[in-house]
Amino acid sequence: MSHAEKAEGLSTSIDKDTDGYVFNHSMIRIKDPKKSLEFYSKVLGMRLVKKLDFPSMKFSLYFLGKYTDAEVKNIPHDSYERTVWTFRQKGLLELTHNWGAENDDKVSFHSGNTEPKGFGHIAFSVPNVHAACSRFEQHKIEFIKKADDGSMKPLAFIKDPDGYWIEIMEATATANIAKELGTI
Repeated sequence: MSHAEKAEGLSTSIDKDTDGYVFNHSMIRIKDPKKSLEFYSKVLGMRLVKKLDFPSMKFSLYFLGKYTDAEVKNIPHDSYERTVWTFRQKGLLELTHNWGAENDDKVSFHSGNTEPKGFGHIAFSVPNVHAACSRFEQHKIEFIKKADDGSMKPLAFIKDPDGYWIEIMEATATANIAKELGTI
């Protein structure tokens, strides 16, 4: 099997032993699940597909994805089957809440975008970045970068309740940015 692109360091073949591996989720820690769940469901349209509580360890996991009403109807109703289904999906967001964090003023999380830099952002592709940004303004969402700011237009960046950055982009417009910059 070959890669769609070339880059130094890539294996020249994909090990058949990895067939069936699925990139399932990325996890971020959250302070207050009520605020985060409202943000990701109301502002970004994600749906909670599975919540797991771990009372002995005092934390909860929330798995969210982008699904239509029709797709949600096909999610298993049985809790165990839905858990198995969840762990087979592609591209979920896992929010991890340590109980009591919402009441602890000392709890905050590093966005990865200040020194020392690390994690950068998650991204959402939208049909129209300007319409999405207008909607975010109506919801009083904090912007890091508006669509028409800076040199990479029309990319936008917003913050979630914990300060994590979220890139908002249009597929064609973002490809055009890369083309204009001579990268494609």
